[in-house]
Amino acid sequence: MQAFRNCGLCASGSLLKGRTDFLVARRNMAVLRRSAACVQLLKDKVNVFCSSPVHQRLLRLPEVTRSNAVAFSVGSSLCAVPFTQQVENLSHESLIRRASCLVTDSANTYLSQTTLALVDALTQYAKALHTLIALQKRYITSIGKLTPAEEDNIWQVIIGQRVEVSDRLEECKRFESNWINAIHICELSAEAAYNSGAEHACTATKTNLQVAQSKVEEIRKISKDAEKKLAETKAEEIQRMAEYASSIDINDLEDIPEAYLRED
Repeated sequence: MQAFRNCGLCASGSLLKGRTDFLVARRNMAVLRRSAACVQLLKDKVNVFCSSPVHQRLLRLPEVTRSNAVAFSVGSSLCAVPFTQQVENLSHESLIRRASCLVTDSANTYLSQTTLALVDALTQYAKALHTLIALQKRYITSIGKLTPAEEDNIWQVIIGQRVEVSDRLEECKRFESNWINAIHICELSAEAAYNSGAEHACTATKTNLQVAQSKVEEIRKISKDAEKKLAETKAEEIQRMAEYASSIDINDLEDIPEAYLRED
């Protein structure tokens, strides 16, 4: 009876163990299926990513980097070659041409500075002339109407203005001398540039010469017109003083200012 019970227990244990092994195996199969499904899903994702434009660009990135690196190195070589070649191919002709260009640049600078100084001096000279003309016309209109003291005062102003006109004229002569030297230097530098093959520098210098001469000629015309008006005013003053002198008694001639009787 005891043996029968033991056999029954053994049989029950065997059935329970077999059922447990079956469940474990089934669970393992389910795990395997899920693992296989995950692997397949990952493979699909990888295939989709590999076929995407982003992945293609990432794959091409090393090529782009390499091509850029090659282009940079080639560009650096191209930049270096002409400079070395230029230094090696310097000749006497090219050095003379460069030197002539430097000479024309300096000559043009000298011309521009002297032209500016001369134009400014001529302008101030013309202004001083017009001021003197205005003073003398004012005196002409007041001849015989001023007291001796007033006449002396206006003549003091006229004399001071004549001194300024003389100083301005001397300044014009000094700057004109420098300007003429600059003209000669520019002419020589333009010729040197042309002979050395620097036609552009020669043309530019000749153009600057024409512009400078035109400006100086224009302001000279203004000053010459002012000098002409001053001469006309002096002639009018002399005539007016002669008329005034003939209309008064000979004893009153001593009232005529001595500054007027003195020639400039």
